[in-house]
Amino acid sequence: MDQSLFTTPRGSLSSIGDSGELEANLTLSERLKVFKSSSFDPNAYVASKSRSMNEKEIRHLCAYLVDLKKASAEEMRKSVLANYSAFIRTSKEISDLEGELLSMRNLLSTQAALVHGLAEGCELTPMISGDEDPDMDDILDEKTDISKTEKWLIGYLETLEVLLAEKRVDEAMAALDEGEKMSKEISEGKTLSPSLYRALQAAIDEHRQKLADQLAETICQPSTRSAEIRSTALALKNLGDGPRAHTLLLHSHQETLQRSIKSLQTSRTGAFTATLSQLVFSTISQAASDSLSMFAEEEPAYTSELVTWAVTQAEQFSVLLKKCILASSAAAGGLRVASECVHVCMSHCYLLEATGLALSPVLLKYFKPFVEQALKTNLKRIEQSTSALAAADDWFLAYAPTSNRHSGLPPPSHINLGSFQPKLSRSAHKFNSMVQELFEDVGPLEILQLDVLAVEGLLQGFNFYVNLLINALPGSVVTENLEGHKIVKIAETEAQQIALLANAILLADELLPRAVVKLSHSSKGDDSQKRGSDKQRPPEQRELKKRLQREVDHLRDSFCRQHALEFIFTEDGEARLNALIYLVLDGREDQPEWFPSPIFQELFAKLTEVAGIAADVFVGRERFATVLLMRLTETVVLWLSDDQAFWEEIETGATPLGPVGLQQLYLDMQFVMIFSSQGRYLSRHLHQAIKNIIARAIEAVAATGLDPNSILPEDEWFVEVSEIAIKMLTGRAAFDSVEGGDYSPTSSVQT
Repeated sequence: MDQSLFTTPRGSLSSIGDSGELEANLTLSERLKVFKSSSFDPNAYVASKSRSMNEKEIRHLCAYLVDLKKASAEEMRKSVLANYSAFIRTSKEISDLEGELLSMRNLLSTQAALVHGLAEGCELTPMISGDEDPDMDDILDEKTDISKTEKWLIGYLETLEVLLAEKRVDEAMAALDEGEKMSKEISEGKTLSPSLYRALQAAIDEHRQKLADQLAETICQPSTRSAEIRSTALALKNLGDGPRAHTLLLHSHQETLQRSIKSLQTSRTGAFTATLSQLVFSTISQAASDSLSMFAEEEPAYTSELVTWAVTQAEQFSVLLKKCILASSAAAGGLRVASECVHVCMSHCYLLEATGLALSPVLLKYFKPFVEQALKTNLKRIEQSTSALAAADDWFLAYAPTSNRHSGLPPPSHINLGSFQPKLSRSAHKFNSMVQELFEDVGPLEILQLDVLAVEGLLQGFNFYVNLLINALPGSVVTENLEGHKIVKIAETEAQQIALLANAILLADELLPRAVVKLSHSSKGDDSQKRGSDKQRPPEQRELKKRLQREVDHLRDSFCRQHALEFIFTEDGEARLNALIYLVLDGREDQPEWFPSPIFQELFAKLTEVAGIAADVFVGRERFATVLLMRLTETVVLWLSDDQAFWEEIETGATPLGPVGLQQLYLDMQFVMIFSSQGRYLSRHLHQAIKNIIARAIEAVAATGLDPNSILPEDEWFVEVSEIAIKMLTGRAAFDSVEGGDYSPTSSVQT
C-alpha cells in the first residue's frame, strides 16, 4: 500500500486558474475522468494539448497537471480517512485469513500424503515426526537394496532433527532449503517411491512448522535482544509465516515499551512527560523502521497492521498521560503544565511523521478536552480576580507596580521608558497581566484548534470587564450583587470616569491584540512541525480589533449618555433644555443682551473640562480624546434634535417662537458649531444635526407669518458673538461692550 495514505498533507490545493481551456469550472471527478479510461494514452494526450500551444500555454498546462495531481492525491487521502476504520478492519481480517490459509495448506499437505499412501496399498507411511523416525528406518531396513537417494533421506531426516534440537536456526533453514531442492529433483527423476516422496514432503513441512514455533518462542522471550528479534522475525518471514513474524515483531516492541513505562513510573523523575513521550514515540519509530525494512515490499496488510498497532500505542500513551498529568492539571486550571505537556508530545509526534505515521489526530482527540477545560478555568479566574479588584479600585491611572514582563509591550531600549509603559488602574493592570500570561501559556492551542476558543474567551472576558467599568459610572443602576456585596467602586470625579475609558481604550487598541499575536508566534518545534502561518492574518487581526472596539464604544456611549442626562435634566427629572428658554424671550420688555444661553455655556465648560483631562490621559492618543468630545457633543445636540416635547412647544404650542427666541436659538447652535470646530471635534453628523435644528426653527417662525430673513442678522454676526463668548468664557479676553451697541455680552455670562 502507498504509505502516503497515512501521512498528513503538507501543502494545500492551488488554484488551476480561470482559463476555459483548462476546464477550471469542472469538478475534480469530471477533470479526472479522461485519465481513468483504460485506453488513455499519455503521449497522445500531451500531443493533442501541446500541438497548437506556445511556451506560456505549455507551462500553464504543466502547472494544471501538477495541481490536478495534488488534488487527486488529496481526494484519495480524504477517501481513505473517511473509510479508515473499515479499511483497517478489512486489512486485519485479510491478514488473519492469510495466516489461517497457511496453516490449512500445511495441514492439507500432511493429510494428502497419508491419504495417497493408504490408497496405493503400499507400505504404511506415517507422518514423520521426532519419535517416528525409527519406523522410517524399519521400512528402509526391509528393503534388500537401498538406493543412494534413500540413504540421503535417512541422513537428512536425522540431521534435521539434530539441528532443530540444538536450535541451530541458520543451518536448519539451509537444511530445509536443501530438502525443498532435493524434493524437486526427486519429483523430476522419480528416484523415490511415491510413498517415501510424500513422507519426505510431510517431514519437511512438519519440521518447518517446528522451526517456526521455535523462532516465535525466541521472539517472545523478554531476554531476547533487539537485533536478535529482528533477525529471528526475518527468519520466520523467510519460512513463509510472514503474518505471524510481523505480529510478533510488533508485540515484542510493545512488551519492551510496557516494561520501560513501568520502570519509569516507579522512578517518576521531574521530566516525566518528556521522558515518557520520547520513550513511546521512539519505540513506535523503531517498530515502524523494522516493519518497513523487512516487510516494505510485501502485502498492504502489514502496513495496515503497523498503523493499527501504532494508533493503539498512541491511545494507550494518551490515556496514561491523561491519568498522570492532564486530568489533575485541567481541574486545577494548570494551563501552562497542560500546554507544555501537549507541546512536548506533539513535537515528538511530528518527528515521527517522517516514517509516514501521522498520529497527531489521536493525541489531539485525547488532549483537546483537558486543555480546553484548563483554558476555560483560567478565563474564569481572570474574571473573578478582575472583579475583586474592581470592587476596591480607586480608578486612578498609574504604571504597573511590578516589571512590565506581562504588560503586553516590548521592553524599550532606545526610547523613553515612560512612553511605553501602560498607565492603567489597578483592576486593568490585573486584567492585562493575567491575559498576557495566559496567552504566553497557550502555545499549542493553534495545533489543538483551540486558538479560536481562546480569542472568544478573551473577548468575553473583555466584555465582562467593560460591563464592570460601565457599572462604575455614577448613573449605573447595578452596583451590588444579589448578596448585597458591592460589585464595583463608583468613579465619582470626571478624571476617574475618563480613567475608565482609558482602561478600555488602551486594552482594546494595543495590549489585548498584542496578547493574541502570541498565539501564532508560539514555538512549535522545528519548521517541519508548524501547521499554521507564522503570523496572524491581517483580516483576523482587524476583526478582533473591531469587536474590541465595539465594547469600547459601548462604554463611551454610556459615559456620554450619563453626562448628557446630567446636563439636560435636573435631579428631579425635569428637563433643563426645554422650549421655554426661547419662547419667553419675546415677551420681555428689556433689550436682550446677546450671548449664548446659560445651559450651552455649561455645555462648553463641561466639554472644556473633559478636553483638559482627556489631553492629559490620552497622551499620544489624541484621536481617542477627539472622538470622546465629538460623541458627547453629538449626544446633547441629537437629543435636542429628536425631542418631540421640545418641538411640539416650538411648532404647535400656545406661545409661538418669536424673532428674539429664533435669534437666540440660532446663536446657541452657532456657538456649539464654533467651539466644536475650534476644538477639532465638529463631525459631519453634528454639523448636519445643527443645521437641521436651525432649519426647523426657521420653518416654525415662518409658519407664523413672519419673514425669518428680515429678522435674523447676517451669519458673520453670529460667528463674531460666538467667538467673543468663547474668549470671555475661557478668560482670554474681557469686554464691557460690543461695537454696534445692539448687544452687550455681560450679565448673562456664567462661570
